[in-house]
Amino acid sequence: MRLFHNIIRHVAIVSSIFLLSIAAGCSKPADKPAAGSSSAAMSAQTQSGSKLGDLSEFRTIAADVAALVDKNDLPGAKARIKDLESAWDSAEAGIKPRAASDWHVLDKAIDRALDALRAGSPQQSECKARMDELMKAFDSMKGTQ
Repeated sequence: MRLFHNIIRHVAIVSSIFLLSIAAGCSKPADKPAAGSSSAAMSAQTQSGSKLGDLSEFRTIAADVAALVDKNDLPGAKARIKDLESAWDSAEAGIKPRAASDWHVLDKAIDRALDALRAGSPQQSECKARMDELMKAFDSMKGTQ
């Protein structure tokens, strides 16, 4: 009877993890190109992603935030960076296992940008510096395959 309960408990845990990963918007790993696939398709994959996969959605939001910071619209930038935080956190379970060290580089850069924009009295120069760091972090991931 005890063995039966242990098996049921393990099945329940595995099922819960699976269902939570689906609910969290877990993205599947990038498909490997099939043998003999066109070089154009392979070029597109190389240009669009990193070890973490396609980061263009996150980079686009970061670019929006950076543009708002450049215009000194810090309240607007603070509101928009919330979108980046939400999208990044939702995708964590799907992308972090692909390249944890790269994920941590981007995560820390996002955290620093969030801290700068959420400061009691955010300074445009500090926010700009943190957003420049974040954009460089995204750009550095393009070459890592």
